[in-house]
Amino acid sequence: MLEARTPVPSVEAAVNIAHRPIQGVPRVAIVGAGLVGTTTAYALLMSGAAAEIVLMGRDRNRVEGHVKDLRDAALYSHATRIVAGDIADCASADVIMVTVGTPQKRDKSSRFDDLKSSATMVKDVMTQIAAREPKGVVVIATNPVDVLTYAAWRWSGLPAARVIGSGTLLDSSRFRSRLGQRYGIATENVHAYVVGEHGDSQVPLLSTARIGGTPLKEFCEERYPSDCEQTLRGIVDSTRRGGLDILRAKGATHYGISAALTRIATAILRDEHAVLTVSTVVPETLELGKVCLSVPAIVGREGVQRVLPLRLSEEEDRALKRSAQILERHISTLELPARGCRPSPSDLEHYPDCQPELATA
Repeated sequence: MLEARTPVPSVEAAVNIAHRPIQGVPRVAIVGAGLVGTTTAYALLMSGAAAEIVLMGRDRNRVEGHVKDLRDAALYSHATRIVAGDIADCASADVIMVTVGTPQKRDKSSRFDDLKSSATMVKDVMTQIAAREPKGVVVIATNPVDVLTYAAWRWSGLPAARVIGSGTLLDSSRFRSRLGQRYGIATENVHAYVVGEHGDSQVPLLSTARIGGTPLKEFCEERYPSDCEQTLRGIVDSTRRGGLDILRAKGATHYGISAALTRIATAILRDEHAVLTVSTVVPETLELGKVCLSVPAIVGREGVQRVLPLRLSEEEDRALKRSAQILERHISTLELPARGCRPSPSDLEHYPDCQPELATA
């Protein structure tokens, strides 16, 4: 007489059965399985910063295909658990990356062109995430990122410190890289920031930029006294149009932004207290209005822990205010709820208007 045998589950089924949050391990949830979302999952896998990566999107079959592909790379990178999940997985994630949105077309010149359609997607996602009462930090990557970071904060009801955008972190990387290439200096020895909008009104800070501790303009004038100003203007312009140049050449940008998102996630997961130019609700003390834009901020386990003081030239100050005004104008086109955030101690210190049931928009 033959004994009945229990069917052996497939490898995929066994992994899905085991898909339960593991307490105490660094966990990242990525909402959106397009180019940016999947490339970010790969960059995170290569970095080893996360012990678990949860990828989710509208097309479940496609998501599972990406997950299988990523698992094939795990052996040659880091022992990271990679699973296909859903919005409920955001509740226990340490970092929640929102990458949904309308892809920018090659023939469009502004990140604001698809604001309405992308806002609809981000609102839907943030409403679902907020309903799960997430414990982690939400990182917005969807363009126009500054406007949608502000809107996501309002839609979520989360503390301002825990809803941040990728902002000008990528622009700062482009700026430093171009300066290093021009002057033959390793990028890590170039210290420079881009603030304001992730877009046309961004403000590269020439006045505080340093190369190996030497002020940039002093370094430039010593090496190339005859064309210093022209050279710096060219680098600023090249930095500003960097994303558009890539878009027109290949139809999308995803490697650079994925690396920037991985850097933000690493700073949060490891509680690094790293200074990064992320998009955040600006403190009232900066007098830039009710907007999110990029400023140097200390980023750690709880998100933005503090915004650093800005030292700007008069020209940079005027440019940053113009950038804030542009963003505030676009924010005003969206239907946003009352603030209604749940203030954390850092919110009350740096964002004193963050109170429950404040005046409506």
